[in-house]
Amino acid sequence: MLRFLDSGESHGKELTAIIDGFPSNVPIDINNINKEIEYRMMGYGRGLRMGIEKDFVEIKSGVRGGKTLGSPITLSIHNLDYKNFSDVMDMGKEYDNKIIVPRPGHADLNGALKYNFNDIRNVMERASARETAIRTAVGAFCMELLKIFDVKIVNRTISIGNIFDNDEVNMQDDRVLKKIMSSNVFCYDNEKEKDMINAIDDAKQNGDTLGGCCQISAFNIPVGLGSYSFYDRRADYRIGGALMSVQGVKSVEFGEGISASKSKGSMMDDEISIKNGIYNRLTNNAGGIEGGITNGMPIVAKVYMKPIPTIKKEIQTVDLYGNKVKDRYERSDTCAVPALGVICKNVMSYELCRLFLEKFSGDCLEDIKVSYDNYLRRVKRN
Repeated sequence: MLRFLDSGESHGKELTAIIDGFPSNVPIDINNINKEIEYRMMGYGRGLRMGIEKDFVEIKSGVRGGKTLGSPITLSIHNLDYKNFSDVMDMGKEYDNKIIVPRPGHADLNGALKYNFNDIRNVMERASARETAIRTAVGAFCMELLKIFDVKIVNRTISIGNIFDNDEVNMQDDRVLKKIMSSNVFCYDNEKEKDMINAIDDAKQNGDTLGGCCQISAFNIPVGLGSYSFYDRRADYRIGGALMSVQGVKSVEFGEGISASKSKGSMMDDEISIKNGIYNRLTNNAGGIEGGITNGMPIVAKVYMKPIPTIKKEIQTVDLYGNKVKDRYERSDTCAVPALGVICKNVMSYELCRLFLEKFSGDCLEDIKVSYDNYLRRVKRN
């Protein structure tokens, strides 16, 4: 069973992940992983932290001669900002300048009460979205296996604030994808990109922040991943829960989920046909998952992010001693929606890799290929 654990604090020495259950003999190109980490750092609206860090992953175990060994894989990303926080994050001594004012919209107060802390930094350091750097690395590592089976997972920004990109964008077209990933906000329309950038500038000037929506699409996913048999084996539960766990995400939609809630069944059912011996759908309103099982169509998820709650405008809060005070400001992004798309793409990659390996299990890549090929032959209708 594929699984991973990650550790590390936002301003600690490093972020670390250990991946277990990954098959042997999978070729790994570390440049592909670092490219995803680089994309995560990009996007108009990022804060000062991304000007400090120069993220890249190190593979410390589980890979030899460019291929996985089947043993645990260790990934690490060093935090360059640690040098500025070495006293604050010292393991052996308590730091005197405690943070006692919780920021609304963060885990600050809930975490301090849950774990009985008198210094909110203990919460901030682990709850921080900095953790998504190593999660991105894990997903990108898993993509090295999925791409062998022609799986492709892509992202784009649909909206920032109330500015929306074009409705119809062919995410399977490499030229379209190249244009999106060269955009400062990872959207397709050049004019909409300018409007989004202007909206981010206005928010920053006013001491405010912006949220938005990104789309994650996965292509060439075989029918049959996941199961209807129990809730925690459903593909939409697994993928949706993982996407919801990303910091700042408040809603996830598969396919035309929101539109479907306002429509009739006759307008939303994806009619079935056969094309080249393979079952097919004439539309993809379900977003590639029916009854908790992938149906062979592209998986399409829309992920909605709230505005980052760290703002320069004063808002009311109460400190850990019960005193009414004004909110404090920590450096932050103005908008992280473009980065969210990259993160969620790799979060989906990990979950799809888990589902894939559960269906086509094997200790080595060669056994997985045999299982995969046999299955595709079985489900084909001549």
